[in-house]
Amino acid sequence: MDESWRLNWQRARNHEGFTRGARAFLALACVLAFGWQAGWQTELMPVLLGVIASALSETDDSWRGRLRAQLLALGCFGMAGLAVWATVESPWVLMAVMAVAAFAFSLLGALGERYRAIAFGSLILCIYAALAAHASQAQAAQTTPLLLAGAAWYGLVSVAWAWAMPQPPVRFRLARLYAVLGEYLRLKALLLEPVRDVDLERRRMALALHNGRVVDALNAAKESLMSRMGRSTPPAWLQAGMQQYLAAQDVHERASSSHEHYDLLATAFFHSDALYRCQRVLTLLGEQALRLSLAIQQQTPPQHAGMTSRAIEDLQAAMAHQDGIAAELGGTQSAAASMARPLRSLHALGDNLAAMAGVLAGALGGPAGGADTALFDREPRSLGDAWRRVRAQLHSQSPWLRHGVRLALSLLAGFALMQATEDPHGYWILLTIVFVSQPQYAATQARLLQRAQGTAIGLALGWAAIQLFPGALVQAALLVLGGAVFFGARHTRYVLATAAVTTLLLLGFHQMGTSQGVILARLLDTAAGCLIAAAASWLVLPHWQSRQWPRLAAQVLQTQALYLRAILAQYHSGKSDHLDYRLARRNAHNADAALSHSYSAMLKEPRGVRGNVEAVANFLRLSHTQLNYLSALGAQRREGAEPVDEAAQAMAGTLLASLQQLAEQLGQAQQQAGKPFIPVPAVAQVLQEFGAAASVPASPAPSLMAAQLALVGKVFPQLQEQARQWSAPQPGPAARS
Repeated sequence: MDESWRLNWQRARNHEGFTRGARAFLALACVLAFGWQAGWQTELMPVLLGVIASALSETDDSWRGRLRAQLLALGCFGMAGLAVWATVESPWVLMAVMAVAAFAFSLLGALGERYRAIAFGSLILCIYAALAAHASQAQAAQTTPLLLAGAAWYGLVSVAWAWAMPQPPVRFRLARLYAVLGEYLRLKALLLEPVRDVDLERRRMALALHNGRVVDALNAAKESLMSRMGRSTPPAWLQAGMQQYLAAQDVHERASSSHEHYDLLATAFFHSDALYRCQRVLTLLGEQALRLSLAIQQQTPPQHAGMTSRAIEDLQAAMAHQDGIAAELGGTQSAAASMARPLRSLHALGDNLAAMAGVLAGALGGPAGGADTALFDREPRSLGDAWRRVRAQLHSQSPWLRHGVRLALSLLAGFALMQATEDPHGYWILLTIVFVSQPQYAATQARLLQRAQGTAIGLALGWAAIQLFPGALVQAALLVLGGAVFFGARHTRYVLATAAVTTLLLLGFHQMGTSQGVILARLLDTAAGCLIAAAASWLVLPHWQSRQWPRLAAQVLQTQALYLRAILAQYHSGKSDHLDYRLARRNAHNADAALSHSYSAMLKEPRGVRGNVEAVANFLRLSHTQLNYLSALGAQRREGAEPVDEAAQAMAGTLLASLQQLAEQLGQAQQQAGKPFIPVPAVAQVLQEFGAAASVPASPAPSLMAAQLALVGKVFPQLQEQARQWSAPQPGPAARS
């Protein structure tokens, strides 16, 4: 019982939601305790709101990074408070300031997660300051310092927490990475099932969509490690975390590899158990990744039962048996030739699985000597760099500019409604708009429904708490608990988080003695804010995914071409997972993930604006398959330089040129609307010549690289056809601009 309790506690303290909630609990409890001693009444709510705004601007970081971020956030908060104080007695001037701030803060989203959070928290605090000022400059002068004091207090708690416990956030992200990687391996194993009438295309699509989650987890783990890397030698725990991250990258490349079309393998080995052996090894590797996830989270050694090693031995025996069958067919030239290609792919698959098992087995070991552990920092390096990134968003197709315009106009509409109805709690309309408005239409619709549900539940819970627990001390404890639940759940369970913060606010107003009419006002204002945000996401510069697809598809092809070029360089120089290679590989997977996220969002948009969804789905599936074939080339790299034959060189050069040419056509798709799509015939021609040469009995068998590039070459014409189908005029309503 004690051991189980210890493991559950270890898992909880390393969970990101738990630590966020615990920080909020500590900060709010101290505020209430101090307020209780000081006899605060009207001062309590501004300080609580300052704590909330500061916590909303928090991101995962080291204590030094968090200190810099908190100082920047306090500077932004101070300017927001000063702007409210100067304009609070001129409502429409105040609203103009808020609209400009909303637009400017939205553009900061292009700089990264840290700046998005600070911008969001600053806008929330601006509305909190106006809400607490009650349209009085004198009141604003009293409440603004209290808001800043609450924000500064939470900043102090946050920095101290990051200094005292730097490891749990890293462990949480690495554990989540291996968990989603284990699920990816399970989905990959389903492709190896050698049975008839299997819907491989549906399974490939599920794999492509889940790959986006793996890439997101890889990026989150990298940012968590990067933020804690200093100029000096990293501590042992951080070096171990880096080793686990690099091992996950290697496993991801190997897991995403495809050495042959699975239909051909299923046909060739239909009467053998070889593919079932491969499937079993891959499934066990997925379970091993899940055990690694638990081991990282609980800080315990992973439990190995030895099943993976035995499964690999059984697979090797099955492959040796197939080699014996092929040797017996040596007298029959045609039969032996027909088995040569599947057998070579089977051996490549077996070698890749064995190597993957070795990587997973060493993931919790020490860092490899001499390994390049540098990471690429995507944060702006200077004010000039930040300005260039923001300036690059000043065009009509920028999602951040469109979101900024949409948010500013939504706030103007909400403020106009507040003024027309003379609603004393009307700033809740603006808060709802800010919380639910997202750059994507689908995300906005999902968030506003969750917000409405959570608000209704929170009002019911708050009313019940007030009736059942009239004591001020119990209500204060429930208020603190509500804040902890809000911050612990707001990234994963938004309905619960909204219910918790609504309960918190209701209890806070009751503690101040101003809860009369709050329940109905909160409900109506939330509904009004949701309706305004929903209308704006449809009418004001909507960010329809069909208009983003050509750019994302072009980015997929461009990054895959750069990945192929990096792989070819590795074959000439020998395997080395240095930063340039890992960056090319990561960019290719990031582009693939962006396309899969766009497709998922497209399915949630109105039917009339989706465009040719089937062509987009086919392109996504085929581009992910093409990335799988390229990943197999990366997984096959050897320590020493390898000669590249003429056929492979010709195929690689043609593929590089063709990928870049198709990417350019897709990049210009919006300007070429209505014009015929120009095909890229070079790949099909070279592929045909390559196949004809390989079919000549006297010709040598193509190299593994050449055969793998031929698989890529077979996918490319299909990608081109899907791009042509997408560009063809579609019936139905045109997408809104």
